[in-house]
Amino acid sequence: MPVSQEQIARYHEDGFLVLDAALDAAEVASLREAFERDCEVPGPQLVPEEGSDRVRAVYASHHRQAEYAGLIRDPRVLGTARRLLSDDLYIYQFKINAKPPLGGEKWSWHQDFAAWRIADNLPAPLQVNVAVFLDDVDEFNGPVIFLPGSHRSGLVQQGRKAVAKSEQHLDPEDIALTNDQLTELVTRRGMVSPKGPAGSVVFFSPEIVHGSGPNMSPFARRLLIMTYNDCANLPSWSGEPRPDHLVCRDTEPLRVLDTTFLDALQGAAA
Repeated sequence: MPVSQEQIARYHEDGFLVLDAALDAAEVASLREAFERDCEVPGPQLVPEEGSDRVRAVYASHHRQAEYAGLIRDPRVLGTARRLLSDDLYIYQFKINAKPPLGGEKWSWHQDFAAWRIADNLPAPLQVNVAVFLDDVDEFNGPVIFLPGSHRSGLVQQGRKAVAKSEQHLDPEDIALTNDQLTELVTRRGMVSPKGPAGSVVFFSPEIVHGSGPNMSPFARRLLIMTYNDCANLPSWSGEPRPDHLVCRDTEPLRVLDTTFLDALQGAAA
């Protein structure tokens, strides 16, 4: 999955880059199975839908599932992230947003770096998000919507609401843009929602404005998001740091695998 200089330039211009069907069916199946296993592991890393026991998000799955531990080092993923950002990267955060069928909640309009600066005192937006579609994504199941180029204007919303929506993580609702802010940005930038088959990969900026609606379809929309951070751009806390399932503590530069994550996993088991 080598990316061209034109694609790299497009990422920096638009704030996101879509690679359709980058992972094959067997790889997607293994990642789905790992997700199902991980949802059975109790702990604070599981965030439920409001008023429900259905999973809204699960964090740090790469600490518990070998498939994800390999995926973060896969050359198609880490190799591309390094070309978009820098050579020395580590996983700052790993999560899977799991919109259940028929009503999986929306994610409010926000910029990721606003949350990380507030919660972890990250010095600079030297991150790249890598989203992997674990399911086919269409207009009905709550695709992520981006405002192209909005990352080039810096942070729009500087503060956090006084009342937190979730005690487990910093929910986008806590840093959501106002209606006026969103209207002004959409008027200038427009809206784009990447869709495609399971296995598609989207690289996107920590400062691009994005959000998503509820899942109105009878099918799941599970989105895996790996956030790489530059190893020279570490968080710092004046008080108690956030738990390590929200902010990974291993900041050593990741080494790219010689092969795909599934081939590496199968080779280790042979």
